[in-house]
Amino acid sequence: MNRTSRYPMRRILVFAIVMVVLVGVFVVKLVDVQIVRASALNVQAQDARSVPVTVYGARGDIVDANGQVLADTVMRYDIALSPKQAAKGPVTREVPDPADPGKTTEVEVPLEQVVAELGAVVGLTADQVQGIITSAIAENPDDDFEYVAKLVDTATYEAVKKLDIPWVVPYQHPSRRYPNGAVAGNLIGFLNPDGESLAGLELSEDDCLASEDGEVSYLHSLKDWVRIPGTEVVHKEAHDGGTLQLTIDADLQFFVQRIAEEQRRAVGADWATVTVMEAKTGRLLAVADVPTIDPNDPAATAVADRGSRSFTAPFEPGSTFKALTSASVINAGKGDPLSRVTADYRYEPSNGADINDSFFHGPTPYTMTGMLIDSSNTAMSMFGERLTDQQRYDDMLRFGLGERTEVGFSGEEPGDLHGGPEEWDNQTKYATMFGQGLTTTAVQIASVYQTLANGGVRMPVSLVDSCRSANGETTETEAEGRRVVSEKAADETTAMLERVYAEGWLADKWNIPGYRVAAKTGTAQVPDGQGGYLSGYLVSVSGFAPADDPEFVVSVSIMNPVKMNSSAASAPVFQEVMSQVLKKYRTVPSGAPAPELPATW
Repeated sequence: MNRTSRYPMRRILVFAIVMVVLVGVFVVKLVDVQIVRASALNVQAQDARSVPVTVYGARGDIVDANGQVLADTVMRYDIALSPKQAAKGPVTREVPDPADPGKTTEVEVPLEQVVAELGAVVGLTADQVQGIITSAIAENPDDDFEYVAKLVDTATYEAVKKLDIPWVVPYQHPSRRYPNGAVAGNLIGFLNPDGESLAGLELSEDDCLASEDGEVSYLHSLKDWVRIPGTEVVHKEAHDGGTLQLTIDADLQFFVQRIAEEQRRAVGADWATVTVMEAKTGRLLAVADVPTIDPNDPAATAVADRGSRSFTAPFEPGSTFKALTSASVINAGKGDPLSRVTADYRYEPSNGADINDSFFHGPTPYTMTGMLIDSSNTAMSMFGERLTDQQRYDDMLRFGLGERTEVGFSGEEPGDLHGGPEEWDNQTKYATMFGQGLTTTAVQIASVYQTLANGGVRMPVSLVDSCRSANGETTETEAEGRRVVSEKAADETTAMLERVYAEGWLADKWNIPGYRVAAKTGTAQVPDGQGGYLSGYLVSVSGFAPADDPEFVVSVSIMNPVKMNSSAASAPVFQEVMSQVLKKYRTVPSGAPAPELPATW
């Protein structure tokens, strides 16, 4: 082979080597891309075109004792846009062809018109929508996700869809609703616009009701931001909250709220509370606080009226407390309904205290029954001093005073027993016998009367029946009572309270034909927080029926009824509410009449 023939062979060999090298480089690169770095590159690609989206779990329902919905979750929508895609300018739309109505033609819609259309639907101006886009792009030119509106209703959602803007996407976002408005609003509470619980059962029972949000992502078209089917990746599952079932009867709650509000307005009172409780179980059937709140619009109600004063506003109970002191005296074997004292209008015990009745009278031979009928502070003091201060204090604690109830309501107060016997001064020693010098809540007083109605056994106060999780598991509240006073003490106190109902000065204002009722009124001074008292009074009535087989407790408190500053303001509410409760639950009328007990000797 000559020299000239070797050159082509050499060139061919070099070319072949170069080709092998190039192929090798491509193979190595391909292996690197498809195998070695495939996962990382896929993640990068997906990140560049994926949109992370929150998937909201639905907050659990709140229902009454019969399953009627008091709070639920309805579907609302968040409207988001892609600033990056919006900034590209006009939107192309298909519209009917003017030349041929059977066909369509494409037109370009200026961005100014598009943002104006979107703003008109979601309640913003065109400048506001444009501002969202411009601000986002200024901060991050690749911004692909910003909210333009949150929690819009279905009608707005449908209107946004009809605009057919490719870079606008709606997302489902469950939202809280209270279909019965202000019914039990004082108990239910409310959420803030971000779905965080702020008050009432929404707050105290959040562990049951709270949902857990999830997150998904998906790929979208770079051209028009449309979701690509089949690309969704679930990063975290969403979970719904549980269903909270209350002891409250929504229909009764509505009735009680209406009656309480009518009377509050009629007597010009600041506020009122009415509590209805089952005597044998401690279950709350209605807890009305007026004025009250509609949780759908909390801002429309004054801050002071947005909660439940029945749990959160302790007050000096006044003479309704005399039933407790009387039961303590009987339980200790220091008296009975026929026990005797002679009490004057004024009593000055040896320790230097000074006790007065609210009405003038001379020395009166009272039985303990007569003391309750006339609501004599001086006679009550003479009976109460038969016990040591420690005995009375211990009984108060056993009745559930001085501590929060088992309900654990948001913001619930324990009341104040003035520190206990070691801190009681001479006047407080006696004042605490007839409901002054200490504070209780309305629910605590209802619980005291429940204990007496239940033969001396106090049942835990309950507002929640159960929590049923989204997976069907149910957690129920347990109710185990404790004996506070003997059955004899409870029964004899009941008998005396029946005489108060039958012979007291309000007998004609709270009469409920066909039923025996045990009840006591109270008119208490209201502390001003500075060591003195306000000019107004808190007037109240607490009682239960039928007294021969107690089923229901009703307790009424009205703050500062300026047009009727006495227990006469609360008696009609007690009568109407108790009558409705007995009728609603078809309670059997009483049989034998109440026992006769003398008021004097």
